[in-house]
Amino acid sequence: MSVIDHDFGLQERQAARRFTKLLSLDALHEANVRANPVPYLERASERIFQLEKALVEAAQATAPPEGDPAPAETILVDKADYQRLLNCRAIIEKAVVELAPDAEATPVANNP
Repeated sequence: MSVIDHDFGLQERQAARRFTKLLSLDALHEANVRANPVPYLERASERIFQLEKALVEAAQATAPPEGDPAPAETILVDKADYQRLLNCRAIIEKAVVELAPDAEATPVANNP
């Protein structure tokens, strides 16, 4: 006698549950996601676009301004805070390069 393995749609339910969690939806939407996923995919696509836009804006904000340089000012910053800033800049640069390796991704200049 052999045992027949069957998950009774468990993988599909888990995928729908994970998708609703990633979209920050409550459990009531899970059945709707399985029945009609298109509006939820559109919502996810819009969210991804917003995150990509924010990432590119953050990379542009770390770049030095074009044109006339701002007057030099001296500020005091803890070394740990400055290191965190540099780490954030590196993370943003890496993410922008991964986002669009051959498109309009502009590397951010390193001005320590």
